[in-house]
Parts: sequence; C-alpha cells; structure tokens
Amino acid sequence: MAMEKTFDAATAEPRLYAMWEGMGAFRAGANASRPETFTIMIPPPNVTGSLHVGHAFNNTLQDVLVRWKRMQGFDVLWQPGTDHAGIATQLVVERQLAATNRRRTDMTRKEFEALVWEWKAESGGNIRNQLKRLGASCDWDREAFTMDPNFHDAVIKVFVDMYNKGLIYRGKRLVNWDPHFETAISDLEVENVEVAGQMWHFKYLLADGATYTYVEKDQDGRVTLSEDRNYISIATTRPETMLGDGAVAVHPSDERYAPIVGKLVEIPIANDDGTFRQIKIIHDDYPDPTFGSGAVKITGAHDFNDEIVAKRQGLTFHILMDTKANMRSDENADNIVPTRYRGLHRFAKDGVPGARELAIAEINALGRAVTRRSGPAPTLTDGDENGGSDNGGAGPALHVPYVEDKPIMQPFGDRSKVVIEPMLTDQWFVDTAKIVGPALDAVRHGRTKIIPESGEKTYYHWLENIEPWCISRQLWWGHQIPVWYGPKVTMTDGEVGGLDFMPIESISDGPSRQLIADQFDPFCFASETEAIKEIRSYYAPYPVWICREKAEFAQCMSEFQGNPQPDGFYRPVPVYRDPDVLDTWF
Repeated sequence: MAMEKTFDAATAEPRLYAMWEGMGAFRAGANASRPETFTIMIPPPNVTGSLHVGHAFNNTLQDVLVRWKRMQGFDVLWQPGTDHAGIATQLVVERQLAATNRRRTDMTRKEFEALVWEWKAESGGNIRNQLKRLGASCDWDREAFTMDPNFHDAVIKVFVDMYNKGLIYRGKRLVNWDPHFETAISDLEVENVEVAGQMWHFKYLLADGATYTYVEKDQDGRVTLSEDRNYISIATTRPETMLGDGAVAVHPSDERYAPIVGKLVEIPIANDDGTFRQIKIIHDDYPDPTFGSGAVKITGAHDFNDEIVAKRQGLTFHILMDTKANMRSDENADNIVPTRYRGLHRFAKDGVPGARELAIAEINALGRAVTRRSGPAPTLTDGDENGGSDNGGAGPALHVPYVEDKPIMQPFGDRSKVVIEPMLTDQWFVDTAKIVGPALDAVRHGRTKIIPESGEKTYYHWLENIEPWCISRQLWWGHQIPVWYGPKVTMTDGEVGGLDFMPIESISDGPSRQLIADQFDPFCFASETEAIKEIRSYYAPYPVWICREKAEFAQCMSEFQGNPQPDGFYRPVPVYRDPDVLDTWF
C-alpha cells in the first residue's frame, strides 16, 4: 500500500485514538508491572466549556506524566470528569427557554432540572470530545460528573458533617450580588474593569443650622484657608447608595473636622415629608485625610470597606435594593427608601431615569451639591472649594455642581456582564479560619514546600487573613442545601401572641408550646427521608406539612394565624427546604 504524500491528521488521529481506547490502553492498571500507583484527577472543567489554550497546556503536561508512568509499569489512573457549572449551565438552558418565550419561573424546579439533564445528555460532552481530539489518555470508563448520584451524596455528606462540627453556618454578610442571575457569586467570578466614571461632590449640611470654622493648612502648618461652613463635603461614585448611609467618618488626626465630630448631618435626599434623615460624624482610621475632602460616607450594606467600618462602629445596616437592583418597594423598607424612589432601578434603564439620576437631580435642585465657579478663563482668588468670586474680568462666573470625570474600577459579573452590587444577604458560609491550621502547619513544619520560597509570604498572608467562604447560590441547578426549616417552638406560660401549638381542648393557663412564626428551627440531614423523619418526631404528635417553597410556608403560617383551629384537630406544622444550592466549587 502506497503511503499518502501528506499526513491527514483529521483521519489518522481519530483512528489511532479509537484503537487505543479499544485496546484499553488508558484504563486504570493498563501495562502495570509493579505495585506502585500513580493518579491524577483532572481539574474538572465546566460541563458547558470548550477547550482553550490553558486546558490544552495543562492537560498535555498531565498526559506526558501519566504516559511516562505507564511506561515505567506503574498502576496509573488519570481520572477525567466535569463539574456542573451552576451559573454557566443555568444560563445556557435559560437562553434556550428564552428562544421559545419561556422562563425558568414558568415551571417547577424539578421540571427545569429535567431540562438541564436533557441538555447535558445532548451537548454536555463537547469538552470531553475535544480532549480526546487532543489525545488525552484519560480512563474514560471512569468519567465522572459532579451531579452524578454518588458525587451528590458525597457532597451532601461533607456539608452535613461540617455543619454538625460547627464549620458551616448561615449568616448575614456582604457578598458580590449579580442582579441578572439574582445570586451571590464568588470574587473569582467578578471582573474589575476600568471604565469612564464620575465622582459627585455633595454637601451634608450640619443639623439645626450649626456652623464651624473650616481650616486648611500647608505642610509647614501655615493657614491657607479659613472659612465658616455649615456642611461637610462628601464625594461618591454611587449617589444612589446615599439613602443607606449610617455615618460620615473622618480620621482622628484630621484637625479640619475636630469641631464637628459627634455632631449630626443631613443626608441631602429628602424624606417623603420633606425632612432629611440625620447621621453622625464619627472618628475612624479608615478615611485618608489626604484624599479628597478626607470625609467618607459609610454605607455598610452596600460597600465592602464600609461594612468593616460599620461593624466596628456599631452602625445600622440599611439594605436599599431588591434582588434585581431595584430600589426596595416592600413593606419593610423602613422609610429608608422614599416613596418616589421605590421600584426604580439603580441606574437609568431603557431610557427611564434610575435612582442615581433622580438623586443627583434632586440634590442639585436643593442646592446641596458642592459647586465650583465656571466661566471663561476664571481666576480663583478666595480659597473656597467652590472657586473664587473674582473671574478676572473674563465674564460672569457660573456656579455649577462639582462633578469629576475620572476612570473608576467597576466590578462586573464575568458571565452576566452587569455591574455587581455589594449586597447584605443571608448566605451559607464555611468558617475557613477554623480549618486552615493544618495547611499552615504543613508549610511551617516543612512537610509541604512552596517553590519558589518567596511565595511563602503570600501563602501565609492569605491563610492567616482568610475570610469566610460563601458557599450558597440562589440557583436551581446544583446540589440543594440539605437544611429544612420549621417554626421555632418555645415554652410559654398562659396565653400569649403567636400560634398555639396545642389542640384547643388542651390549652390552659399553664405552660404550653408555642410556634413563633418569624423564627425558625433548622434541621440538617443528608437525605430528605432522614430529615422528614426527624422533623415529624420533633413536632409529634402534630402532623407536618412539607411546603414546596418558602412562599408557601409563609402563606401557611399566615393562614394558621388568621384561622381558628377546628375542634378535635391538631394544627399541621409547615416546613420548607432551603431553596439555595451549593457553590459548584464546594
């Protein structure tokens, strides 16, 4: 048979690969002639992914190693698999639904999950086929997927074990919130991009018409400016968050504001009744006296740095937005969000001004924007930050709001491409500070070496300052968190508010069990069967009603509160499962 003049890789490579697979050349133990084992677990790529140059480089190195070890006679396993890529996979399937004018919320959770599994069966093997095309000698008979039943059970078991050891907890902390997917995302899923931005300068007026002498000095201590002021100047790139301010902070060393620390100032956006919410000026080490005015607004529920200050200072956290980054319009908005702002998106959208635009317009109209004099060739002569009164004879000066055009770093969701909003939400966290000890000790005692050694400093700094890991996501695709909630039970004396837990004929003036509608008892178990068994035992002899979602639970509790219990019947106790899923990386 004559040899072809050119090598046809497109024909030869699939034929060779099929021959290798048919021979079982890649199976664990193939060609083993010695007892030693060698294993690599492939870092699982997203099931939605496509091979990129990083995958190609990484997997080629792994392939070299496993082929070398097979040639040496080791019992070799190169374990392939993919992860279920919660957000990415849900996005793919939701886009398919959108093409037929359907949404995820038009169906039940189980129906949506079934569609995802269908997509996975049809299209989820793309990256596997690309790895084969690359020649990767994985043991494909063992291919794994992180949503396979055995892996699902393992993940849930680890969660339950860590929960029972106090290493996992639910709490309210600031997270990266993606308003498009309406879920928390990790730091690694945030892209910080430099964009053309603006910084607005506003006046926070001192309460009750108070004034003070504002003094600026140069490096030699000479007074360069002294004037009476009735405000403190604040600069912000996010005016819409001013409604949630808890304080204005200045550095303890900043003498300019010493006369007014402890005094109240007005947020420059009016309440519904025309008054202005007041907050205190406080000392904190966070502000930089040399940057801008040296005074910063502290909005603990919408800024990561501010959250630290707010906790340290015991400030109130005001959550301004809903899950879509619209200004809150619920009944619990606590009058923090004025009526005219409720329901507005944070930014202008589809030609409709947003909360930011409304805030700027209102502050300007109220004369509470810091202004600067503007005109042809102005000459500034008085030290006022508003500019000088003398315009050098070049024409009339204009007072215009002081707005700086400047590049800013803005966080975007790497998949949604929308601006990420720091949001204070209830999430599940791993208490990472409690589990990093062995990793630190391994390097300190030389059992693990960081190469080059200069990397040790970074390693120690990271682990010694590690933050809690947010492991919950507000998605439907993934490992649903194995925690159920029922109303909290408490012992009470006599008749009190709330829901009577006893049958009517048993209620007396003595101690009785009561259900607290807005407080919950959690039940964490590896399987729903175990959970329901324990829940029924806990509430026995009263029946248990398993709600499909939290909204149904709230409705049941409301109905129970509003309707008297029929004679001779026990009132069923509503219970619901946590709707969140675990972060894919968990």
